[in-house]
Amino acid sequence: MKTINTEFQIGIGFTPKVSDGDIDDTSGRHSVSYLGIGELFAGAGGMALGASWAEHDGLKLQHVWATDNNHDACASFRRNIDIPPHRVICKDVEDLDFSQLDPIDGLVFGFPCNDFSVVGEQLGIRGRYGGLYTYGVKALRRLRPMFFVAENVSGLTSVNRSSDFQRIISELEGAGYDVSPKLYRFEEYGVPQKRRRIIIVGFRKDLQITFKHPPPTCTLPISVSDALSDLPVDTPNNERTSQNPRVVARLKHIKPGQNAFTADIPAELQLNMRSGARISQIYRRLVATEPSYTITGSGGGGTHIYHWEEDRALTNRERARLQSFPDSFVFEGSKESIRKQIGMAVPPTAAKEIFGAVIKSIKDRGI
Repeated sequence: MKTINTEFQIGIGFTPKVSDGDIDDTSGRHSVSYLGIGELFAGAGGMALGASWAEHDGLKLQHVWATDNNHDACASFRRNIDIPPHRVICKDVEDLDFSQLDPIDGLVFGFPCNDFSVVGEQLGIRGRYGGLYTYGVKALRRLRPMFFVAENVSGLTSVNRSSDFQRIISELEGAGYDVSPKLYRFEEYGVPQKRRRIIIVGFRKDLQITFKHPPPTCTLPISVSDALSDLPVDTPNNERTSQNPRVVARLKHIKPGQNAFTADIPAELQLNMRSGARISQIYRRLVATEPSYTITGSGGGGTHIYHWEEDRALTNRERARLQSFPDSFVFEGSKESIRKQIGMAVPPTAAKEIFGAVIKSIKDRGI
């Protein structure tokens, strides 16, 4: 008979649930140790899901607490991530009492990217959201975890001639951490999407750990047709959007890879942009044999990602698949809220590789 060893170890004494992966068929016992992590700006749980999948030599990660200010995202996190519901704190980061947060071994924070994105005004740390990274620094100084993993858009390295990026790195180092940033191309890590993101990993200086970012896991990117071809119609979050007849008529003139400005569209169906801007993702169709272009959580009509063959926008479940979420991950909220949650998430398949490398670094150091 199979038996389960429930002698888990975690930095704060938190006991996680036991899954089938914690059963050893040969000996009947399998000792699993856990490191406790906390997360700021947690969103729906893309980073958290990837962290829960990561493991190396019997060491895994378990969320102790998570915070976000979006109630639907918090509901999605509670539904899908193995964490007691009351440990998901739904409030603005400015209102958090850091002295009341439980101790952790690792901190995760994908600080808001609005002011660093190349599709925005790029106000940087002077913008409304740009300075929120300081709460990650504050948490590091207060809680002193062994490591942290931070995430943001690739534009972080170029806004204000990279001075903002250099300042952020300097403050993270000043909090007492050896810092290692890298620009990731997530399509090289099993995500069917061309998504560029900066990942910053840091280890507390006294640990003397030199972190090595994980190498790519695939040489041939996954295409959108491969990612979406076997999707059951009745999968959760798979409701189709009702398309305006004018939009359908416009899409009939747009070929795969084209958008509303590069396609040969009749004058009566062309867009009249007051600013004169020609945004490349407006009514842009996917190419069946390639990964998707970057899925975003913002934007109005025409930015919802369009099917390469059918005259329609993708469903939220299709978008979630292109972000590497499993179909079992059910999002909470309205259709528009879910679209934003998916677009703002870190693909869990890529996150798994990053956290796996973090765990390996800790085990290799003998900690």
